Amino acid sequence: MDEVLFAGHPTDVCLRLPEPIDRATLHRLVTAAQDRLTAAGLRPGGAAALRLPPSLAYVVNLLATWRAGGQAILLDHRLTDHEVDRALARLTPQVVVAPLRTGGGALKIFVDVTEGVTRYADRPAVSGHAVIQLSSGSTGPSKVIGRTAADLVAEVHRYTRIDGVALPGERIILLPSMVHVLGLVGGLLYGLHAGVELVPPERLSGDAVLAAITADTTPATVLGVPFHIGLLASTRPARPLPQLRRMTTGGELVPAAVARAFTDRYGVPLGNMYGMTEVGVIGTDLYGAHRPSITPAPGIEVRESGGELWVSCPASPYVGLSDPSRWSDGWLHTRDAGTVDEDTGLVTVRGRLDSQVSVGGMKVDLTEVEATVAGLTGVAAAVVLWDDGITAYVQPDGPLSEDTLDKLLAERLAGYKRPRALHLLDQLPRTTTGKLVRSIDVLRSAVNP
Repeated sequence: MDEVLFAGHPTDVCLRLPEPIDRATLHRLVTAAQDRLTAAGLRPGGAAALRLPPSLAYVVNLLATWRAGGQAILLDHRLTDHEVDRALARLTPQVVVAPLRTGGGALKIFVDVTEGVTRYADRPAVSGHAVIQLSSGSTGPSKVIGRTAADLVAEVHRYTRIDGVALPGERIILLPSMVHVLGLVGGLLYGLHAGVELVPPERLSGDAVLAAITADTTPATVLGVPFHIGLLASTRPARPLPQLRRMTTGGELVPAAVARAFTDRYGVPLGNMYGMTEVGVIGTDLYGAHRPSITPAPGIEVRESGGELWVSCPASPYVGLSDPSRWSDGWLHTRDAGTVDEDTGLVTVRGRLDSQVSVGGMKVDLTEVEATVAGLTGVAAAVVLWDDGITAYVQPDGPLSEDTLDKLLAERLAGYKRPRALHLLDQLPRTTTGKLVRSIDVLRSAVNP
């Protein structure tokens, strides 16, 4: 780990929170945390569960766990006690790291944390993976996913070969959570390896993101998810932003209207990144030249099988799960519908594989319907599912009635494609990574709490 993440000059700043943290300081903090973890019972081959919000404490304890030869189990701090207890009972870490005290408001991206370490179990980790993550659960229960140290190192090196990533001496304005793969590898691990300064804004607001960009003269790349694009698209900068090179987004597909609003306002590329917790980054289009298509990342193979995208993955990433419909013979079955162009190799993600439904003998792609709904004026976000008929759950952006929405859709969609049920919600449910939840049960409950 020292060779991959701590190489570089000791005085180089790697984090700005907003106080600068240089490599020597970070190394010292990690060493002290490693001593605390081992004193509490963490041994090489054991596991530490980190239930910490985004913070310096999270970064330090994650790196300390690895330096101690342990497996890091990453538990999003927004999980309920019930969800955490179930995960701990299944994964049996030797120690649990959780906050004793936190400071900062709800909109703080990085918070001040005083952490405590408690002993949990006296047994080895359940697998040989370096990190355990829970999937976002946007379509159902979370899966337990493991990645080896070699896999993480390979992905960090993969990032260095992608055209358009932040370069040494530049900055990443880091918006996604480092508990999840985009913020963890594309932000923290790549930044430490490549000598890119990581700058989480002080607050989750458009003005705070712009303030982080203008706080220095060095080039800056904003890393986020579609929610953050909308946040910035609705924020008017008070001055030119010569430091801003691009914004790169991962997660769900970005509605075309939102992408246009961002590029019209800022005049920089809006890059797209496609990936999964199981394998990390799969493909990119960091200059926005091929939207919605992406180019496979170096060393990653993508193929189409029966309309589904498969991604090269030498070993099953799932812990305690042997499901050939998800992984088999070195291929991860993404459950995403898509195509691979034989001539260019470009990959186009069409949405979830289960988005194809039959209405009166006519095939309907729910992804198309959802994109149409989400693209309407007055709609902030939308989820379209099959629930005894095409059903749309819509988050308005201003005054909007179901009758108005239905009339707008009648102008744009054939009758058999139009939603039979429309539900307007003040806020659509989202996962901890900001993805829209697509569970029918959760959405029904949101309509009838």
